[in-house]
Amino acid sequence: MLPLQQCTKDVRISARRDQIIAAARLCFRRHGFHGAGMAEIAKTSQLSVGQIYRYFANKDAIIEEIVRRIVMKKIRLMTGNAHNLQQVAHNLAHRRIGNLSAPYKEDQCTEHKEQAEIDHALMLEVAAEATRNPIVEKIWRDSEKQLFQEAKTLLSATFPQFSDAEMTAKVESLAVICEGTAFRRLTTVHADAELLEALYHRYFRSLFETDFRPHKLE
Repeated sequence: MLPLQQCTKDVRISARRDQIIAAARLCFRRHGFHGAGMAEIAKTSQLSVGQIYRYFANKDAIIEEIVRRIVMKKIRLMTGNAHNLQQVAHNLAHRRIGNLSAPYKEDQCTEHKEQAEIDHALMLEVAAEATRNPIVEKIWRDSEKQLFQEAKTLLSATFPQFSDAEMTAKVESLAVICEGTAFRRLTTVHADAELLEALYHRYFRSLFETDFRPHKLE
């Protein structure tokens, strides 16, 4: 068991890192990775640049921590419900990003929705920055690999009849649909949501050679 003094120190460090990450998320959302420098992050966090460097070596380290937290949040949301493809089809058809396998809550707190929107926007920023910055490219690739593997593991537990290679191909096709929907979220909606949902239902039934368990969707 850690001494009380060490625990207190760890709590302070964690709180300070959270403070910096919260400020960096706002700065990156407003100005992008190029437009937001360490001075801007320091100002927003009400810290000095020197204080920030005590906790993060550079801006890339801050980006890496932001991505790590978003990925861990996505994994927590997936756990236990990734097999609910009927709900995934419903949420995709209505362009509801975030936790695709859970019912959508209209009364969900505003802050939670805003954070999900910021997460989505920041991951798009990371993808764009990855085309220019090899360090961010590695961060992006590693995070995508982690998410892909987690989805594959969860779905393999539900559909064990498929080989590793088959499940890899199935998860890849799901990733294309999910990421494509997230990317198109702000574009004009061309298709009727109910027709699109029915199309996704047929596709998922064919993909996993199974029938959905009927239940009321939200």
